[in-house]
Amino acid sequence: MTGTGAAPLDALPALPRDDDGPVFRAPWEAQAFALAVRLSEAGVFTWAEWAEALGAEIKAAQAQGDPDLGDTYYRHWLNALEALATAKGLVDPQELGTRKEDWRRAYLATPHGRPVELKAGKGAG
Repeated sequence: MTGTGAAPLDALPALPRDDDGPVFRAPWEAQAFALAVRLSEAGVFTWAEWAEALGAEIKAAQAQGDPDLGDTYYRHWLNALEALATAKGLVDPQELGTRKEDWRRAYLATPHGRPVELKAGKGAG
């Protein structure tokens, strides 16, 4: 990442990466990564705030028994992103909870190999 306001990835030493940059196991990880970078670039939060929020999330997870093997890193990333988004007023915590539950139900109702579709209706607007 280059340019003004680019996120200093060296501030995130646990970031899964190779010589070319961040490494993702699934598309949602790349999307969560990109969203955090973009919100920081847009001035919603500073990269220092982001690094602090992510560090706090990882520390809390480790205190709860996360073995820190790298496979949960982007779950921590997503949790930190959700916490900052609610703290900054980007999303209502209750609405976020409702949407997450809608997606959980849709996922559980979707046959393996099919795309998950969130049906329009209550909480899916």
